[in-house]
Amino acid sequence: MAAVSGGGGSGADGGSSGEEDAGGSAAESRYRAACRACGVTPASGLLRRTAGPVLSLRHRGLGPRGAKALALSLMVDTSILMLDLSDNWLQGEGAAAIAEMLKENCYISAVDLSDNKLGSEGAKAFSAMLLENTTIVSLQLSGNEFDDHAAKYLADALTANSKVEILDLSYNMFGDKAGEILGTAIAENIGLKELKISWNHFHSQGAAALAKGLGANIYLKVLDVSYNGFGNSGAAALGEALKANNVLEELNVSNNRISVEGALHIAAGLKENKSLKRLNMTRNPMQSEGCCGVLKALQANSGTGIEILDLPDIPVNKELAELCDAVKILFPNLLLRYGGNTKLQRKSQLKAELWTQPKVPFLWSPKKRETQIKIVLKNKVDKKFLHTKSVLIHQLV
Repeated sequence: MAAVSGGGGSGADGGSSGEEDAGGSAAESRYRAACRACGVTPASGLLRRTAGPVLSLRHRGLGPRGAKALALSLMVDTSILMLDLSDNWLQGEGAAAIAEMLKENCYISAVDLSDNKLGSEGAKAFSAMLLENTTIVSLQLSGNEFDDHAAKYLADALTANSKVEILDLSYNMFGDKAGEILGTAIAENIGLKELKISWNHFHSQGAAALAKGLGANIYLKVLDVSYNGFGNSGAAALGEALKANNVLEELNVSNNRISVEGALHIAAGLKENKSLKRLNMTRNPMQSEGCCGVLKALQANSGTGIEILDLPDIPVNKELAELCDAVKILFPNLLLRYGGNTKLQRKSQLKAELWTQPKVPFLWSPKKRETQIKIVLKNKVDKKFLHTKSVLIHQLV
């Protein structure tokens, strides 16, 4: 089935063949008929779209019934390869309709259902679909209120499905129990190459289980577990996983409450790992000691594959600065990012000082606004300070 075109299917840019026009008309007719059957108004974005392999209906408010109508029209579609329905409030009911369609459609290979409040019902429907579908390679399911109960369904799919290569489960509600369930599934999965599971609620026990699964996986190349609560116990498990894993290339553990102790555990893994190319450890309370431990591990590993290393933005003492220089000499192609940007810090402090001054009504004229701010500040600061503030405020306005 050709892609739906605008109007009466007259072609996208005037260059479509008659056969494409007819296909477009047929597709549009099927969609309109499905909308009548489901009692919904057709999505204008779909009716106006030009021919192509991508169907994007983001932020359209389709709802469950709108999803049913769309699913009916896509059941036999052969032109669409990428489907983006993010932020449409589909809920479990709408997800079930899309999942049933994907059991029949063997052309769509990338699906984005982020931010649709799918819940456990949606997780169950998609898990059942993934047991049958063999064409989807990219699946985005972030922000769908998946909890520990939903993890059970998704784990079944991860264990059985070997076709999905990219999976995004970030911004959900997984806890430690989900970490244990998903960790086991990750260990057994033989298809995933990229997994994003950031912004969840994995702490020590669940984090350790996830890391253990990583150690056993021999296919995963990219793992993002940032913005969780791995802590030192989770970091220790990651360190052990890095010793065993010789496939992972990118790891993001930023903002995971990893202190000096945890950083040293990860450093122990880096000392033996040969495959990791990019490591992000920003926004962790590692202090200089933890950063130094990581750098010393790289020094001791002549076969390290690290190309990009992001360390926390912390004040750099003499030992850390010298160690960074030594590592960069040892690995001249390494992109090493560390320490805070003092220029940006000064700028942020200046803005904070300005905005803490008494508020004044907004005026469209910068000149009038500058004058009004001068009046507010009068008698509160000396003339030299006022002149400096006026110049800076004028520049910002």
